[in-house]
Amino acid sequence: MTTFFEHFTPKEIARISGVGRRVKLPQGWSPIWEDTPADKAYIILDGTASVRREGVEIAQLGPGDIVGEAAIVGNKLRNASVVALTPLETIHLTDETLRELDAEWPSFHDALVAVAQSRAPQPQAPQPQAPQSPSGQ
Repeated sequence: MTTFFEHFTPKEIARISGVGRRVKLPQGWSPIWEDTPADKAYIILDGTASVRREGVEIAQLGPGDIVGEAAIVGNKLRNASVVALTPLETIHLTDETLRELDAEWPSFHDALVAVAQSRAPQPQAPQPQAPQSPSGQ
């Protein structure tokens, strides 16, 4: 899976870093909680985070990944919690900052869409059904 930062040049990454705030989060900290309003997003610079839905881990994210963006862009409550498995170094983006970047910067918007699509559950192909024998035979 491609990380969020892989969509950008070093100069563009510096631009994103410049509008956010660097934040260090301790191991075990949960900066995002399921079923809460979307008011911030984080881009992980260092460390590993667990994404959990109803307490069950559904993904692990690391350097270059963004968390918390989907609920902001989709104007929804959060659909998962995020827990730091290791100490995290992040770029904190407010919902306002993320929306401004999304509206003003087409490649930022495209990167958000690409990340969202890569995380969306993939539809299962229908399984062929075994032929049924006529009853009584």
